[in-house]
Order: sequence, then C-alpha cells, then structure tokens
Amino acid sequence: MELGLKNKRAFVAGSSDGIGKAIATGLAEEGCSVMLCARSEDRLTALAQELRRAHDVRVEYVCADLDRIEEIAGAVMRMRDLFGGCDILVTNNGGPNPGEFLSMSEDDWLAGWNRTLMSSVRLIRGFLDEMIDQGWGRIVNVTSISVKQPVQRLLLSNTYRAGVTGMAKTLSDEVSRHGITVNNVAPGYIQTGRQTQLFTDRAEKAGVSIEDIRAQVTANIPMGRIGTPEEIAHLAVFLASERASYITGATIQADGGIFRGLL
Repeated sequence: MELGLKNKRAFVAGSSDGIGKAIATGLAEEGCSVMLCARSEDRLTALAQELRRAHDVRVEYVCADLDRIEEIAGAVMRMRDLFGGCDILVTNNGGPNPGEFLSMSEDDWLAGWNRTLMSSVRLIRGFLDEMIDQGWGRIVNVTSISVKQPVQRLLLSNTYRAGVTGMAKTLSDEVSRHGITVNNVAPGYIQTGRQTQLFTDRAEKAGVSIEDIRAQVTANIPMGRIGTPEEIAHLAVFLASERASYITGATIQADGGIFRGLL
C-alpha cells in the first residue's frame, strides 16, 4: 500500500530509543524527511546516520529536554529553520515516576504534568498554526493503554496521559476542517527501557524478581507475549499517512489484547 508519505516533513519527539526511534525509522522507510528530537546527542547522531544510509532521506536532529518549555521552543524553531515547516508531528516523551497516591509529593505531580501532558501541548502549539495555513497535518500522540485501563503504580501516567487523550479529542474537532487529523496510539506492554524500569519498580515493591513480574504480565496478555516498538510504529506511521485521512479523534490501542473493554 502506498501511504503517500514521500517527502513529508516529520518531527518525532523522544526518538533516540524505544517507540520514538521505531516511529522515526518507519517514517524514514516511507520516504519522509525526519527531524529527530531527544536529549542524547550520541544516540541521535548514530540514528540519523543510520537512517540516511538505509533510506536515502533527509534526517536531522535537535537535542532538547522536552520537560523544558524553552527547549521545546528551540526544537520547534530548528525544525522550521531546517525544513521550512512540519507536516507530521509525533509527540512522545519519557513517562513520569511510578508510585501510589500517598507517595506522590506536590513536586511529583507538577513534574508529571510538565512531562506527560504539557510536552504534548507545547509541541502541538509550536506547529499547529503552520499546519492550519498549509491545510494539511497529522498529529499522533504516543500515550499508553493506561488511558483505557489504568496500570498499577502508574498514578501520574494514568492521570496525565488521560489528559492528553482529552486534549487530542477536543482538538481534533477544532482542526478537522483544516485537513488536520489528531489521533493517539496507546501501547500496551512493549519491550523498551522504560518497561524494564517499571518492571523493576514493581518487582522491588512486591519483593520478587523482574522475571516473575514479566511472567505475570505476559500471562495476562492474550497473545502471550510483550510487544515490540516496531509494532507500535506500524500503527503510528499509518495514522500519519494519507491513507488515514478519515480517522481523527481516535485512541487506538496496540496491546496484544490485554485491554478488556468493548470500545
């Protein structure tokens, strides 16, 4: 299937590793020009070189801490300076600290709000006007299965990723007439460094091994395995494409069937 992505300009946040890296790779495979964004310059440099060699597309990068409003502004400006605008925005950032309600301080709540909700809001604000002006755009937010089924010990993520979902649904209604779609990808348990950290947290809390936690989680997944970043990327790339032109305001899980709800 031709996705209509050749020469589109994509900004992929949190793209030095994990799901963000897989999405950036998937977009480059489809012929997009890609701006990588994360904190690690070494990882970004290596990935940019890899994607240029493999797919013969333009790939640039910007180092930015997406928890910081001024660094998001700088990343938006670099995208505008190097690519002249943005067609596809993928919002993605590291998750907030795990823990339970009574363990969360005021600072924890504010840090989670800033990282998980406001990084998406600020990135969208940075690129939305030009998408409206050009009459075309794709916004894909990487959230979590927690927006449909809260996850144990992920209080802040459960709270603020739901906020991203509400924001995106409302925004989709406001911008659809401008040829812009806004959708959310909700990954389940995926093989990433973040997932290993969360399994470690749960293992320490329960006094068991990481392998025990991994086995418990896997036993609850109908497909019987944890997913890969590439499986999330396939969905995100499709939502960013011309072929997804009538899909907006949707939150689509890729979770091996672990979500038990009907919708």
